[in-house]
Amino acid sequence: VIREEEESFLRTLETGIRLLDDLVAKAKQAGKTEVGGEDAFTLYDTFGFPFDLTSLILREKGMSVDEAGFNVEMEKQKSRSRNAAAQETDDWVELKKIEQVEFVGYDHTEAEVNISRYRKVIQKNKEFYHLVFDKTPFYGESGGQVGDIGYIEADGQKTPILDTVKENNLTIHIAQKLPANSSAAFNAVVDLSKRKLTMNNHTATHLLDQALREVLGIHVEQKGSLVNHDYLRFDFSHFQKLSKEELDKIQNRVNELIRQNFILEEKRSVAFDEAKEMGAIALFGEKYGDFVRVVKFGESVELCGGTHVPATGQIGLFIITSESAISAGVRRMEAITADRAEEYVKKHLDELAEVKGILGNTQNLKKSVEDALAQNSRLLKQIEEFERKAASGIKQELKNKVQHINGANVIAEVIQLDSAQAVKDLAFQLKGEVENLFLVLGSAIGGKPSITVMIADHLVSDKGLNAGTIVREASKEMQGGGGGQAFYATAGGKDLAGLSAAVEKAKSFVK
Repeated sequence: VIREEEESFLRTLETGIRLLDDLVAKAKQAGKTEVGGEDAFTLYDTFGFPFDLTSLILREKGMSVDEAGFNVEMEKQKSRSRNAAAQETDDWVELKKIEQVEFVGYDHTEAEVNISRYRKVIQKNKEFYHLVFDKTPFYGESGGQVGDIGYIEADGQKTPILDTVKENNLTIHIAQKLPANSSAAFNAVVDLSKRKLTMNNHTATHLLDQALREVLGIHVEQKGSLVNHDYLRFDFSHFQKLSKEELDKIQNRVNELIRQNFILEEKRSVAFDEAKEMGAIALFGEKYGDFVRVVKFGESVELCGGTHVPATGQIGLFIITSESAISAGVRRMEAITADRAEEYVKKHLDELAEVKGILGNTQNLKKSVEDALAQNSRLLKQIEEFERKAASGIKQELKNKVQHINGANVIAEVIQLDSAQAVKDLAFQLKGEVENLFLVLGSAIGGKPSITVMIADHLVSDKGLNAGTIVREASKEMQGGGGGQAFYATAGGKDLAGLSAAVEKAKSFVK
């Protein structure tokens, strides 16, 4: 476990460093020496990469991070959390005293109900009403399954139910308005289309749990789940990334269980100990009452209060869309079923057909792609060679244009190179070949103006010249900004027409 935690931390560092390198490259290409606070916060919040480490690495690269911007994003997140938690709740208005809400949703998706109590709730400055019925066909969010939606209707007026949640022993139905006659008898109707899709995904999680144990081993334990009408998410214990072969075996096994069309077998109000004797799997850390519901599909037997398909064949198709680590020793798998899975397959088949059409080879797609990539690689090498030759020619031209100003060999020109790396390489080559160099290069990178300043070390120390200061001032001529080290700095801008003026402004610092 300790080794896995170490490896997990190292993977986090590796991912963070790779992403940070990408941000550095983009910043340099744009002529900037600072990584934005929003980007640094994304590294921290999404990928777990420490801000202090981001700052340290950037300093070593001669760059900086917008700490103020990072703090702004951090405060926004705290504010979002505070707003999400902020809720004003009125007292219950009781219309009919009940001890517990009867759930009839296993057998019915419609029922005649009465409102037993309600209360007004204000959340995020929006007004809602919490409605409690004497009985309900609506499933309240629990066990990873989202709550049902639908409506209640009385006297020809429908009141949409936006969500259903559980609070203690109550099932709470959330509506944006209170029905005109709260004492009426209502027809409560669950959105059946979304319920069916959710049932598909919930049953699929049970089959997935079984397949994971069969393929990976009995050490696999469910650590959490999310089941809605759109997709399913399943967290489980395992200490390494799953291979493609393992993922294929798991997906194939789930689809095999679907095709076997196992009928739902359920037992309600079973004593907990009796359910365990039946081999029912209980979720570790979950609290269960004295009596539980047992759900069985073939060899899959679990304690579960959720809604399920009458037979696994209804699920149709199961496709794994992602698998990743969420913490040390815990993996997360996401998958889709039924219509969503069929749409997924069709989309990818259509994309393959488009690729075949583009490549003009329907016999061997893999070879066609490999040939195209190889050709692309050859072309890139040719471009690099052209750029190298172009830079070599430009270098000689620049050396012929050296001006002797105030004890420095000055080169200040706008050049035709559209690669930031090529300009940088040229600058360092000139520094090594021209003594007492004061170099200013202007170029258009991706259609945007950029200037590069390179200064010989002794000019920095003896004359107090600073490339970072120079580019910051000069870039104002092209509506830009930048910075860097005392001997080397870059800046980008928005106004290409101001590029020549920026070069002249930078040159003026040596006079």
